[in-house]
Amino acid sequence: MRLDRLLSHVAGLTRSQAQRAVRAGRVAVDGALAEDPACKLGDGAEVLLDGVPVAKRAPRYLMLHKPAGCVCATTDGRHPTVLDLLPEAERGGLHVVGRLDLDVTGLVLLTDDGAWSHRVTAPRRKCPKTYLAGLAEAIDDAALDALRRGVRLRGEEEDTRAAAIERLAPDHVRVTVTEGRYHQVKRMFAAVGNRVLTLRREQVGPVALDPALAPGAWRALTADEVAGLRACGA
Repeated sequence: MRLDRLLSHVAGLTRSQAQRAVRAGRVAVDGALAEDPACKLGDGAEVLLDGVPVAKRAPRYLMLHKPAGCVCATTDGRHPTVLDLLPEAERGGLHVVGRLDLDVTGLVLLTDDGAWSHRVTAPRRKCPKTYLAGLAEAIDDAALDALRRGVRLRGEEEDTRAAAIERLAPDHVRVTVTEGRYHQVKRMFAAVGNRVLTLRREQVGPVALDPALAPGAWRALTADEVAGLRACGA
């Protein structure tokens, strides 16, 4: 981890404040004054701020119920972000694990653990993601069968992997995919002549969106949820 990032995580500093603290000679790493705010810290490095040890914060793992109209980004000049839904003190270092489009709602995962995030999102691990989709038109059996086998998306050279699909109503389905192609679920239904009007992510791997979370609310993942996602697709 970068020194300035660690300081912003655990000392309540903004990134710019952390950088100024380093340049002012207030930070020592392993007994020597730090000179570069961007220096990478080794495992077990001892960091002092104004002579006081800085303890590394434990990794954080959160689930958030994303409402429509906010983006899965750390900053955005046009729309609120999912990080804006968190208290400012909780935002430092977090990133989104698998993005949702502006209009898509439901389960979003956030963490500051890059290795864990990679395990969840790595294509080769085929971690399943489940969505509820409201369609413009009723979907027939032939379209469902095609999606279950895999369809060719516009501009792609390979068919999608087989999807698990359950018809809940003539124009509503539950769909589970094991890929993360750009706008994949919307493009899959476009490939069979339909259109997605509403889309909500219900589940990633073994972790489902907590029904107690209202749109915009969040909570920490349990230890079992963290472990289950780490093992997803293993």
